[in-house]
Amino acid sequence: MTAPVDLVTREDIERARERISGTVRQTPVQVSTSLSERTGVAVHLKLEHTQITGSFKFRGASNAVASLNDEERSRGVIGVSTGNHGRGLAYAAKTAGAKCIICMSKLVPQAKIDGIRAQGAEVRIIGRSQDEAQLEVDRLVRDEGMTMIPPFDHRDVIGGQGTLGLEFLEQVPELETVLVPVSGGGLVSGVAAALKAKKPGIRVVGVSMERGAAMHACLQAGKPVEVEELATLADSLGGGIGLENRFTFAMTRDLIDDLVLVNETEIAEAIRHIYWQERQIVEGSGAVGVATLLSGKVSPNGVTGVILSGGNIDMTQHHRIISGEDVDVTREVA
Repeated sequence: MTAPVDLVTREDIERARERISGTVRQTPVQVSTSLSERTGVAVHLKLEHTQITGSFKFRGASNAVASLNDEERSRGVIGVSTGNHGRGLAYAAKTAGAKCIICMSKLVPQAKIDGIRAQGAEVRIIGRSQDEAQLEVDRLVRDEGMTMIPPFDHRDVIGGQGTLGLEFLEQVPELETVLVPVSGGGLVSGVAAALKAKKPGIRVVGVSMERGAAMHACLQAGKPVEVEELATLADSLGGGIGLENRFTFAMTRDLIDDLVLVNETEIAEAIRHIYWQERQIVEGSGAVGVATLLSGKVSPNGVTGVILSGGNIDMTQHHRIISGEDVDVTREVA
């Protein structure tokens, strides 16, 4: 691992925590007896799916909206999302009294679209990828002067997500390995920056899905590249990182110790395990860390933390998965 780049710092994350301390929820940690017995180490689950709006994304969105000046806020905010960022941004904007538009692709599940609309935001469905939806965002920024808050590649968003890392380490100071879901890299960048600033020897392992893992492909290529967005149970991890990525590619490259991929069967098994053994309802993207432990793709050494990053799953789909049905989303997306 090369020396970390100095992009978003511990000081940025500490300031973010002060800024959003009265807004976000400190989520609990639960020891997993089943996973601890299976792996031979103490496994602690960070229940971030119980965050306001149902995912970690509320942290970054809240920090970004709180950092806007009055003029930026008055023009309204806009962003592209696979679901959870849109929900968090919509809630943060509503709280701040700002107009909000979220642009999404046709691959986003209806339950996540409905969740955003329930927060009072306008949703526009554009194309079959985040890159296509981003074109509408760019147009509205250009033509109507709206303020764009992207889902991950933004200093204030990364700083907000990093507060989760500070919180987790304070709750479990003996952590030695932390498993973090990876999409565009905002969560893993912020969490890794926070953890390694306080405990340099800690091991941070990113986890993504095999189908359309954009950050993994970019790291393999050594630069941001275009990656086809595919249907997956871990739908919140879909989308590219942006060819003009400014922060999260470099931070992920320099701060994480490994990036592991899990398949659809492993994700489904993790969703079942989390429900039947841990009594928690978690979406596919939030279950990928548990999937690595169940599949044996990560062999943890020492006290291990797993971030359950989101719980905004379609409940009909969840029922089918936990009932043992083989849910193949590739056949179900038109």
